[in-house]
Amino acid sequence: MRLGLSKIRLFFQIVYTIFTNGYAFGYINGTIYKGNGKYSCLPGLNCYSCPGAVASCPIGALQNALNSRNLHIPFAVLGFLFIFGSIFGRFVCGWLCPFGLFQDLLYKIPIFKKKKNLPFHRVLKYVKYMVLVGLVIVGSMFLFGTFVKVPAFCKYLCPSGTLMGAIPLIGGNEQLQMQVGELFYWKLGILIFIVILSIKIYRPFCQYLCPLGAIYGWFNRFSLVQIKWDEGACTSCMQCKKACPINLSPKEISVSPECIKCGKCVEACKAGCLCFNNKNGVKKN
Repeated sequence: MRLGLSKIRLFFQIVYTIFTNGYAFGYINGTIYKGNGKYSCLPGLNCYSCPGAVASCPIGALQNALNSRNLHIPFAVLGFLFIFGSIFGRFVCGWLCPFGLFQDLLYKIPIFKKKKNLPFHRVLKYVKYMVLVGLVIVGSMFLFGTFVKVPAFCKYLCPSGTLMGAIPLIGGNEQLQMQVGELFYWKLGILIFIVILSIKIYRPFCQYLCPLGAIYGWFNRFSLVQIKWDEGACTSCMQCKKACPINLSPKEISVSPECIKCGKCVEACKAGCLCFNNKNGVKKN
């Protein structure tokens, strides 16, 4: 029996998450992996402090460079983001982000009436750009650089770091349990809020707060991985928009900075006018 695209994507997300967070000794000992892998980045939001993480988060790496005492342009991290953005765009968010998978699974819980977006979505979707500029760039370079040598977004907002880093580490390390304070409870409160919201709203963190999604979104229109729409073959049934978890129209699919290229529209299109293509027109499905 042939698997649908949604099941293939879910399988890929689970396998990728396990593979990139597979350092079992970290969970057993309540420590983090510090091998050579941590000098490289993974494309999705994947906390450096997760006990199982085998590489670094690009947002964390970017902030560490900006937060250093001797400020320098982080060419390596910017190059990494440019390469993955140019090839995949927000396909990374849809297929290669562990915290995205976590939100997807929460949205499947059959409680609450499901909604695709928050009220005032057209305004709120720009908050992630404010987070990128305010916390990741300006915050790390100036506001917090003199006082604490910790990236501002990671320290004060990121729920992925709380879920995959702080909670497992504190649970397995008695010394850290004695040091738990107000900051942890602040971050835990943010995580709980995101969890509850994710059960009702599709990927609220990705849509409204994630700075990595904001960066990849800039590349969406030009990335090699695209979902191509054959307007001539389209019957305007709008099943693609109905299936789209964030309510994008056929014209917006793939080119919109909000599209995570999950493929639900491709799966729903009975006319076959939507398919995964790269810029040269080679089909991916």
